[in-house]
Amino acid sequence: MARISLEHRRTWFVRLVDWGSRRKFGKVMDPGRAAMHNKRVLASMMLMEGSAARWTKLDPTLKALAVMVSSARIGCSWCMDFGYWEFHHQGVDPGKLRDVPGWRDSDAYTDLERAVMEYTDAMTATPPQVTDEQVERLRQDLSEEQLVELTAWVSLENYRSRTNAALGLTSQGFKELCDLRPA
Repeated sequence: MARISLEHRRTWFVRLVDWGSRRKFGKVMDPGRAAMHNKRVLASMMLMEGSAARWTKLDPTLKALAVMVSSARIGCSWCMDFGYWEFHHQGVDPGKLRDVPGWRDSDAYTDLERAVMEYTDAMTATPPQVTDEQVERLRQDLSEEQLVELTAWVSLENYRSRTNAALGLTSQGFKELCDLRPA
């Protein structure tokens, strides 16, 4: 249960934000409802998300795995739910997404994907536990531009997941909207 009210007086601004969220995602997203208590925070979040959407140097599957591992490590059920929906719709292998919580024991991942997940896990730890060896392993397959983008995605997801988990936001049922039948 959310630790902050998700209800707002139906002003033109609230109606506009709700409409935009429904149009893009099919429902009003709880993080947006929570952030509406501080319009400057909401505006900053929207600008940050809009800017990050233009980061395109990293392979979409690597991005998805980094975001999902960070969400899982922090324990943000809202982020895991929405992340599955978002990356499923971007064409990322649903099996890889489903296996994220137990990724260390799964054979669904390539060596590079595992290296990204290990780096993400180490980066998300408090305090961070990234090693020179992890970065060197990634540099075998990623350019410095891609490594910076990967690091930024993990940082952004840490922000999202920690905010949402602290506010008590939980799954909104996005994952259930995906077609999970095998192809």
